[in-house]
Amino acid sequence: MNIELLLFASAKDLFGESQIPLKLPTGATIADLKSALIKRQPEAASLIGRCAFSVDQQYATDDMELNPNHEIAMIPPVSGG
Repeated sequence: MNIELLLFASAKDLFGESQIPLKLPTGATIADLKSALIKRQPEAASLIGRCAFSVDQQYATDDMELNPNHEIAMIPPVSGG
């Protein structure tokens, strides 16, 4: 299946795009998505491990199954004071 991943802040800077297309097997999960991202850009592994992921604007766990109709986003950690 083909998905579009939305990227923000430091993730957007690291990948150089605000959206990236990914091809994942049917039944893929957030964990599979993370693995595909790391394979695509190994130097992003540390950031990917610290990011939250959302599906249809709700935080998602690693075992959540994805489908091409989902809005999927990678949300980097934020800090502030």
